[in-house]
Amino acid sequence: MLTCALSTTPFRRVFAALVTSPEVSCAKTPGKTERLCYTDDYLFRKHLVACGGDNTMFAGAGMASRYVDRILRAQVYDVACESALTRAPRLSQRLNNQILLKREDEQTIFSFKLRGAYNKIYGLSAADRARGVIAASAGNHAQGVALAGHRLQIPATIVMPGTTPGIKVDNVRRLGGKVILHGDSYDQANQFAQQQATAQQLSFIHPFDDPAVIAGQGTIGAEIVRQHAEPIAAIFVPVGGGGLIAGIAAFIKQIRPEIKIIGVEPEDAPTLHQALAAGCPVRLDQVGLFADGVAVQQIGAETFRVAQELVDEVILVSTDQICAAIKAIFEDTRTVAEPAGALAVAGIQRYLVQHPLQDQTLIAILSGANINFERLRHVGERTEVGEQREALLAVEIPEQPGSFLRFCRALKAHNITEFNYRYADGQRAQVFCGVTLAPGENDAAHLAAELRTQGYTVVDMTDNEVARSHIRHMVGGTAPQVTDERIYRFTFPERPGALLRFLSGLSDRWNISLFHYRNHGAAYGRVLVGIQLPVQARAGFAAAMAEAGYDIADETENPAYRLFAQGGLSTGEHHASSATHS
Repeated sequence: MLTCALSTTPFRRVFAALVTSPEVSCAKTPGKTERLCYTDDYLFRKHLVACGGDNTMFAGAGMASRYVDRILRAQVYDVACESALTRAPRLSQRLNNQILLKREDEQTIFSFKLRGAYNKIYGLSAADRARGVIAASAGNHAQGVALAGHRLQIPATIVMPGTTPGIKVDNVRRLGGKVILHGDSYDQANQFAQQQATAQQLSFIHPFDDPAVIAGQGTIGAEIVRQHAEPIAAIFVPVGGGGLIAGIAAFIKQIRPEIKIIGVEPEDAPTLHQALAAGCPVRLDQVGLFADGVAVQQIGAETFRVAQELVDEVILVSTDQICAAIKAIFEDTRTVAEPAGALAVAGIQRYLVQHPLQDQTLIAILSGANINFERLRHVGERTEVGEQREALLAVEIPEQPGSFLRFCRALKAHNITEFNYRYADGQRAQVFCGVTLAPGENDAAHLAAELRTQGYTVVDMTDNEVARSHIRHMVGGTAPQVTDERIYRFTFPERPGALLRFLSGLSDRWNISLFHYRNHGAAYGRVLVGIQLPVQARAGFAAAMAEAGYDIADETENPAYRLFAQGGLSTGEHHASSATHS
């Protein structure tokens, strides 16, 4: 059994030994394994006394210490398992570091969220339990609340955004939760849920901004300390509302303060990143919904208070980088992570580009694996770009026999992954092609430069959103007879009937001259629309779209449209576009 002397051993070291020692047993429950009871208050109190201390040993020691007691007493293992901490061999070899995955996808609901939800609901009074609970969630917290309600025989109502993946909605119902679909975002669902909580006297179970929820998530940090006693350089944690990173940081920074805690967020949902920059929680005007599990407009007040003190850094990653991380996780585990679940791996890959570490241990929290099957098509399309293994190029070649063969030879070792072309005139042809890239950040630029030296006019479309999402699927010729055409890109929350409502909103005042839409299982619907708008009508159109609340971008000058759907660019425009979009 572990013994300690307060006078000779710093308490932090003693406590770290306590939670990592395989010899610690639980006298309260004979035969119970250490991993299921090391968070029991019994052990916490017992070894404080053994060291000659009491509850005041953590007093005044900072934010982290105030949460350690809560985390050690958190009731999570009635529904949660201690998830595995496994090595990702392919990632480790490719990144020249030991990459470990904390497999929260192994939980019953395939997400960490059941920890915090159960801990909060378990602590409710008998009167509160009898009245029932209500929660707002994009999916995973909802499943945790439904499971906890079912296990504790408490009525559970879940308000979910209409954009929530069907797999999560179905799972909540399967677990016995009553589902109400409301609004297009978590924040709209949350507002409605709180109104219902007040009206029906239900206990509102917050998905992140509650000390009991934070403590439940913090048990992941306690498990990591016990599972890996060797040096750890950093733990990468996905961030939405901040409950997960607050809980993990609170425990880790008290027990292993040398370990960096690094948050990872999507570029289009930087809640913690913006809050840290401003020094207080900031409400974002809008957030991207691809990583729906972290699609939160404002970080919690309590989670920010913890994160501001304890989190070392926040990294932002793109949708393509998230998709590449989903593939990397699959190759190592044969598990398909949801976008939010893959954030931490995407963060590690981005971090190592900026900080070339070697032979370090980096841990990624694989936070969930609830993804709609239909979304995999979109993930697959974006993965190659996210891994920097594919470039999308617009190339002008002569309209004459043998041109395509000569172009293929000019590519040398680069294989063609996609080739789109349609006859336009007898002099020149615009082709849209995808080509494989060799490892290295500058291979696309080197390829474009090589093609230019051989006389080809090249525009790099790899980072052009219109080219990736629309033009590559609709290359088919220009329409010089169409006059006053303006091209707009719209996004709207994807749900049944969304496209029809969008078209109805355009009304019949304007003539549509081009239209492209694909439903690829993502949370946002993306539409590219051409509308004939004389100069005098443009202000009225802009006002009508603003009033309707559409997210709209004018893409009339986008070279992908100019090359493949409207007309060609002059030589000067080619060079300018290449500089802008490469």
